Amino acid sequence: MRTQGHPARSLSDWNRFIKTDDLLDSRMAASFVHIDRNTPMLLPPDLRDWVSEDDLVHFVIEACERLPLAAFRINHRGSGSAQLPPHMMLALLVYSYCNGIFSSRKIERATYRDVAVRYLTADTHPDHDTICKFRRENLPAISAAFVDILELARSLGLLKLGKVATDGTHIKANASIDQNVTYQRAVTLREQLAADIAELMDQAEKADSTGTDEQSLPEEIAHREALKAKMDRAIAELEKRAEADRQKAQEAYEKKVEARDQRKAQGKRPNSKPKPPGSVGEIAQASGRQCNLTDPDARIMRKNQRSSYTQSYNCQATADVEGSYLIVGKHLTQSPVDKNELLPAYHSIPTELGKPTGILADAGYVNTTAFDILQEQEKCEVHCSVHREDAHSERRYDFRPPSKSERKARTVIDPGLIAMRAKLASEEGKSIYRKRASTIETIFGIIKSAIGFREFSLRGKEKVTGEWDLVCLSYNIKRLHGLKLGLVG
Repeated sequence: MRTQGHPARSLSDWNRFIKTDDLLDSRMAASFVHIDRNTPMLLPPDLRDWVSEDDLVHFVIEACERLPLAAFRINHRGSGSAQLPPHMMLALLVYSYCNGIFSSRKIERATYRDVAVRYLTADTHPDHDTICKFRRENLPAISAAFVDILELARSLGLLKLGKVATDGTHIKANASIDQNVTYQRAVTLREQLAADIAELMDQAEKADSTGTDEQSLPEEIAHREALKAKMDRAIAELEKRAEADRQKAQEAYEKKVEARDQRKAQGKRPNSKPKPPGSVGEIAQASGRQCNLTDPDARIMRKNQRSSYTQSYNCQATADVEGSYLIVGKHLTQSPVDKNELLPAYHSIPTELGKPTGILADAGYVNTTAFDILQEQEKCEVHCSVHREDAHSERRYDFRPPSKSERKARTVIDPGLIAMRAKLASEEGKSIYRKRASTIETIFGIIKSAIGFREFSLRGKEKVTGEWDLVCLSYNIKRLHGLKLGLVG
């Protein structure tokens, strides 16, 4: 016997070669830990023996048990199968979100594979439908738990509300950007679908009279009716937005008419006759707006001119900058920009915590009306950048080569903005404003990168708002656990 690339060996030589390899393998294996997968492994009597005392799961369980039972939606009649404890279900959601597990199916799988989750659920295994339903129906309980955790942090001396920083980030919706449709296209498709449904219904009636078996017709009719229902919802949503625009245009038109009549009454030459606003359909068609067929509440957004468009929500968070770095306020908006979000951010802080003494924001929040309300009525000092942080005027040592397309710093002429710019130019103002980037920007980095939350699982603004509450709650619990153990600074 001769093998390619080797000299001829007799059968005895090969046996002796193999035995030598077996001997070497047995000597090496003597230093390995013995792995026996055939002997049944008995779990300890107490699963806590497999979960360390400083594990996050213990803190999550204790924190969720504080919430009163009345905050949850449960079956008080007692009919049907026995219910899983709502505190356990909330703790399961929070612990899973803290560890980057957001899908209800993956959470169900973790109840079998993760020892800490198995301890949390006491070796019970809620199915993904139960998990998804609990998350969808108990959004008010999650919001109440967010406030309760902040009160716990204050009672532990870890939170003292003073200055806060606010910012927003775009998080993708559970919908594809390719599922958007314009008003004109939706109207055309609805007419086409209505004609197709009528034709299929006529074919079904003829099949009944002739006795022909047409099994596929009911399915095709149902499919087209479902598409037509989506078009109806899209048209209704776009007409709703157009109606808001029409009302604003009508108010502006009436003011122009009134000003024109006054000029005529004063004997002056009247202005040109204003044009009244068109119908809702005309405004919806002219605006070019699109509606998503999967999640009509989501909007097309992009972070800046260098970023791509995504189907997203604008998630706002307000955080303490005095050392705890906990999220003390949160809300969600469909607007891609932050210009009108400063007041909602201030009012999103629970009244149980009191009111902050100051608020820090970037240039996206520039709004002199909001500045005046906060500083004069609410007695909250505002530190808001007037220019973008990446403008060349504020980058003293810019490593980037000069570009013709580089956006120039705008000229400030508003007295309120001039005063704000002077405030931030002072040494005290710089020291205060510097805390913004190191707090709220870091929090968004932890949520998106460390925890891994970049896309919502639920749809619709109300449900998505509840899921954002759950994300902020999970971050706060994880942060509070680290503060309590002294693991974070």
